[in-house]
Amino acid sequence: MCFRYAFFFPLPGNSGPVGFGRQPDFNTKKRGNFIMKQSISRRQFLKASGLAAAGACAAGLLSSCGGKSGGSSSGSASGADTSKYTVLYSSQPATLNYLTTATDLEMVVGANCVDTLVEYDNKGVMREGLATKWEWDADTLTWTFTLREENWVDNNGEVVAPVTAQDFVDALQYVLTPDYASSNVGLVTAYIAGANDYYNYHVYLTNAENGTVDDDGTTYVTDGSGNVTVTAADGTASTYAPVDFDSVGVTAVDDHTLAYTLTYDFPGFLSLLCYLPYEPAYGPLLSEMGDQYATSAETLYSCGAFYLSDYESLETWIMKKNPENYDADNVFIDTISRIYNAEAAVNGPEMIKRGEIDEATIGSDILDSWLADDTTKDMVSMDRPNTNYTYFYMFNFMPFAHEFSNWNVEGVDAEYEPENWAKAINNTNFRKAFLYGINNAVTLAVSAPLGYDSYKLNTITPPNFCATADGVDYTQCGGLADLTEFFDEAKAKEYRDAAIEELTAQGVTFPIKVQLPYNPSSTDWDKQCQVLKQQLEGVLNDGTDFIDIIITAGPSDSFLSAVRRNGKFEFLLCNWGADYSDPETETDPFYQAKDSRGMRYAYLRTGVEDGFITGETADAVMAYMNAIEAAKQITDDIDARYKAFADAETLLITNALVIPRGMSVPAYLATRLNYWEGQYASTGFSNKRLKGIHVLDHYVSMDEYEANRDAR
Repeated sequence: MCFRYAFFFPLPGNSGPVGFGRQPDFNTKKRGNFIMKQSISRRQFLKASGLAAAGACAAGLLSSCGGKSGGSSSGSASGADTSKYTVLYSSQPATLNYLTTATDLEMVVGANCVDTLVEYDNKGVMREGLATKWEWDADTLTWTFTLREENWVDNNGEVVAPVTAQDFVDALQYVLTPDYASSNVGLVTAYIAGANDYYNYHVYLTNAENGTVDDDGTTYVTDGSGNVTVTAADGTASTYAPVDFDSVGVTAVDDHTLAYTLTYDFPGFLSLLCYLPYEPAYGPLLSEMGDQYATSAETLYSCGAFYLSDYESLETWIMKKNPENYDADNVFIDTISRIYNAEAAVNGPEMIKRGEIDEATIGSDILDSWLADDTTKDMVSMDRPNTNYTYFYMFNFMPFAHEFSNWNVEGVDAEYEPENWAKAINNTNFRKAFLYGINNAVTLAVSAPLGYDSYKLNTITPPNFCATADGVDYTQCGGLADLTEFFDEAKAKEYRDAAIEELTAQGVTFPIKVQLPYNPSSTDWDKQCQVLKQQLEGVLNDGTDFIDIIITAGPSDSFLSAVRRNGKFEFLLCNWGADYSDPETETDPFYQAKDSRGMRYAYLRTGVEDGFITGETADAVMAYMNAIEAAKQITDDIDARYKAFADAETLLITNALVIPRGMSVPAYLATRLNYWEGQYASTGFSNKRLKGIHVLDHYVSMDEYEANRDAR
């Protein structure tokens, strides 16, 4: 996904957004590169990579704070059943509804139990999915897909009905229904003809029926004919006639022919089809269940490699092989069991030693001991690289309680002095002190097995994501090409000194409190926060009391809803994963259309519209918004489009509205899966699918991991 949400470190069994979303509650499964010829310690490996200094720095800071598989067989699992895959999970999903969610943990069911029109192989090549062929008509801007024979099954694996084109139409209408509050609606309204008008009308109609008055005074009134009059606070009124779903550009031509009509010739559309809002759902069940769809195993039908057999909140989550699936011969796992354990990070490795589960993350706190122990060293390998996620730090520009038309934000607690923070964050020099003061090498070295150089970024969009017609990487387009390493202690102190002078005149008190939350269920996130605090305070507090970073533990469950979406942070590490192959997807955490109350990471435009963001910071925000709007209009010249988006991203970074950190750092794992067999793509949720992967009779070693990678 070039798309969404707050950042997550690897968690055993929790594939992984995010939105920031991929976008995709800090419980993502990161698959990373690792090349090693022999079992050595983490410190030795960093040294061999020329990174001992960074590793030592991180270690020093932390010490002051509290199938088929190539290669040799390794750590055995006594009595291992190669037909079953069992892992622990410690963060409870808020929903299993793949049509409305955008977080990594919650999209696992959608990825594995529902097939898409197209999919990817283990090398990232697109291939047939539920569609056997597709055609593009440039004159009508229409993609037409021919569907294969497939069936829906219930939670017992019993056939319910055939999958038809109408199931895609019904699912898209569900996504576009405001009452269901789909997080992915923007991925439909932007590209499907008529979808934006349909959705907006029904938002207005719902507001009118509910008697909603927006916080800016806008009112909504409907007459007996369905016309909705929207009246702004200044008395300006607009009337909207009813919009029927037939006007939306999705059509079931017949049971096995599906057509999408686009708003323009969008180059990333096919890649977008391998993501949640374009998955099908059985129409009669959607109509029956409404907002209760996919709240249990009984309220979800499957047409994918697996079906959801059982789901008990805070207990267990079971998916079984779907024998009715067209590609069942390439599904090698009979049962996937996720067992809830609040202390999965601690208990998982111990259960691995006893052969009780098939995968666990090996955190940095125990990694050296596992690599040094002859009984465990050959049980440690790595996750596969996940190149579509990037990580960045966000500031909270709206730290106060705030009412929106569809939800409320509580804001930062009084003990963290939100009034003081609000003044500081509007100061460009204050933010640039962070931009130039953070040494990403040190924080990444906490968990980067290949060293920080492989993961560090100066941009939001990762390299090798998309390229111009001449093959120029997007990160080398426009202003992004000029961005280099930001960390510079001298510059950071210059910006700090300028900020102190300006903020003192505004009555700001020092040190400025900076609330930095983390999810305790995410491996090593707490340690990275500790390293960041000591490193950044070491730079900015040299000779003065400038900031006081206060690390707080958020809840393990529903972290995004409780923290980021609730505004309970001042500084936060977030992530985003691309939804499709176009740089517009990378704007989703930050861009808001005019008057939009969309749920975004930092509410940047809302902050300007409602007076939280002022002065030159407001100017910078609006310059970014305007640049994105201009870039979105360029649809006939890919090179010009990419340059425009790159220039907009440059504005976001150079004004320190967001601070880049790096790409997803792969986790050390003890696993019986050969992830190199699985589907892979730099966008969407392909990396979360377990179709095509074998469960081995042993835990994968480093040597075997490398052989598997080379053999794919």
